Amino acid sequence: MRVSLPHRRVPLAVVTATVLAASAVTTASLTLAPSAQAAAGCQVDYRVNQWPGGFTANIRVTAGDSAVNGWTVTWTYPGDQRITSAWSAQVTQSGAQVTATNVAWNGSLPAGGSTEFGVQGTYASSNAAPTGFALNGTPCNGGGPTVPPTTAPPTSAPPTTAPPTTAPPTTAPPTTPPPAGCGSAAFCDGFESQTGTVPSGNWGLNYPDCQGSGTASIDSGTAHQGGKSVRISGTAGYCNHVFVRANRDLSGLGAVRYGRFWVRHTTALPAQHVTFLAMRDANDGNRDLRMGGQNGALQWNRASDDATLPEQSPAGVALSVPLATNRWSCVEFMVDGTQGRLQTWVDGSAVTGLTADGTPTHDVDSQWLGRANWRPSLTDLRIGWESYGEGADTLWFDDVAVGGARIGC
Repeated sequence: MRVSLPHRRVPLAVVTATVLAASAVTTASLTLAPSAQAAAGCQVDYRVNQWPGGFTANIRVTAGDSAVNGWTVTWTYPGDQRITSAWSAQVTQSGAQVTATNVAWNGSLPAGGSTEFGVQGTYASSNAAPTGFALNGTPCNGGGPTVPPTTAPPTSAPPTTAPPTTAPPTTAPPTTPPPAGCGSAAFCDGFESQTGTVPSGNWGLNYPDCQGSGTASIDSGTAHQGGKSVRISGTAGYCNHVFVRANRDLSGLGAVRYGRFWVRHTTALPAQHVTFLAMRDANDGNRDLRMGGQNGALQWNRASDDATLPEQSPAGVALSVPLATNRWSCVEFMVDGTQGRLQTWVDGSAVTGLTADGTPTHDVDSQWLGRANWRPSLTDLRIGWESYGEGADTLWFDDVAVGGARIGC
């Protein structure tokens, strides 16, 4: 993620059975009409969001004529795609073959019912559309059997039973709430693909400016969902900087960026300034746009001029919120690079003191908007800890996502 490419918008294209090679971001819809050979009549719809070197895909599986109690979906990649993480399914890959199995809450599908899951992956040279979709071994999307039958088909007349007059039921709701999803996020990771204690793959250790005694590791004992998260042991004292940085160029997301992460920590935010999320701004001398805390409450800070949102007056701080300790909190943000605006939500509620709406408001964003034409172009994402004197804390981060639309908790 240290690579910062020129800002650009990545086009979208819709493809059904094949992927248009000229598309930088492709939406592939592989829903094909069923044929008589596909007795179960199952359907698998695969929609991919692609950027150079990586992709996410939302997969919708629809049962055929019979109900399904426990499902396994398989497909084959014709290119060099590799799955790195998944949500709402257990996904494994062997060579080009991918196998996705239901999780506890979405395994039962009525006849004609559907459910969705998703994957994230990488590729080097080709992200061509997958083929050979099957549900519990039965080919889907009108595909024939993988092995030709050894006996002739029956010659008996079709049954005279009239087809049902009622429409097939819709998807039954899960018996337990689904885990936090990735929605339309271009980058989404719950750290479940991490195999050791040192962040790797989608993430790398990062010590901006200088390295102190703080540490970052993969924790298999604490998680918002799944079994893993990133643990940050943040220490007090000047320049105790430690982060994990997403190994992905995020400059192609567009001018408006939405982010979502879950965070849990042990110690209330201190009176002095600390940072736990940073994004490099190519339009501000590559200085950071930072989220953290001061005077016990959440704040945004602009590294180039040390402006804060909200203003650090008692009334301004009161319009922000503290970051709850010893429980998971969902933090969302929106940064609009075309208008120079910023919005923040905590556990789904907008925070007045963390909103820059373009109209200066005393105690909130009048200092922030004092700089004319602030138009951020964000190129990366880092989670961790920066202390500038006071403040030690232990934090866990999980289910981190960024995209071009609000993702939700």
